Amino acid sequence: MFNPSRDQSRNFLFETWRKYRAQLALEDMEKIALEMILRHPEYHDILSDPARYADKDYSPEAGETNPFLHLSLHMTIEEQLSINQPPGIAERYQRLLKKTGDAHDAQHAVMECLAEMIWQVQRHRTPFDAETYLACLDKQCK
Repeated sequence: MFNPSRDQSRNFLFETWRKYRAQLALEDMEKIALEMILRHPEYHDILSDPARYADKDYSPEAGETNPFLHLSLHMTIEEQLSINQPPGIAERYQRLLKKTGDAHDAQHAVMECLAEMIWQVQRHRTPFDAETYLACLDKQCK
């Protein structure tokens, strides 16, 4: 899955959850997705009902968290950590892990910076700024 559409991303998560519940074999990316899904039981009912939630829009203005975006950001962070890209993220994550004492909480701290960077890129139509991203992580580490 490289640069999937919204529908492809959602279908991937729905299908991962379906296969897990049916005790079917999972591919490598599905195993990573499943780890994130299992950490978020509040999304299990949503992932169990694709007909209802596949096209649902989530409004931050209404205080709604988009579960698909949230899980996808977790997966992005997992990938960034696995290849230390941008360089230095793994070290910063380790500092956050030490600070929070919990891998999931540390990822959520990283997610705040990642979501902000994505918003900036979309808003200003600029490339992803790794230096700004890492500087945000440095602030989270303090």
